[in-house]
Amino acid sequence: MFTSKLPENYQWHKLAESYQELFAGAVNGIRIIEVAGKKITLAFFKDQIFAMAYKCPHAGGILGDGFIDATGNIVCPLHRYRFSIKNGRNISGEGYYLKTWMVETRNDGIYVGF
Repeated sequence: MFTSKLPENYQWHKLAESYQELFAGAVNGIRIIEVAGKKITLAFFKDQIFAMAYKCPHAGGILGDGFIDATGNIVCPLHRYRFSIKNGRNISGEGYYLKTWMVETRNDGIYVGF
């Protein structure tokens, strides 16, 4: 579990009441949403929700047009660069990092923090 102290300006934003609401009609367990004026990518994998950047840091491919592979990496649709949905690490070795955000499931819904 993440134990570092969060910055004072860190804010949580409610996304939905449930994962079913968030991912209804989503393709490949991926959905693009806008939160607090920012487009982000959400991924649902093995009963967990992950939040990450809208575009690939390499060439700007829209990650929502990609897919999640069997090991839980999001794959960019342009050049097939792979990123861990847990920490944004570039798995395919090109050296890029994908911005990720914390997601919390609470009694009253699902939240993302940034």
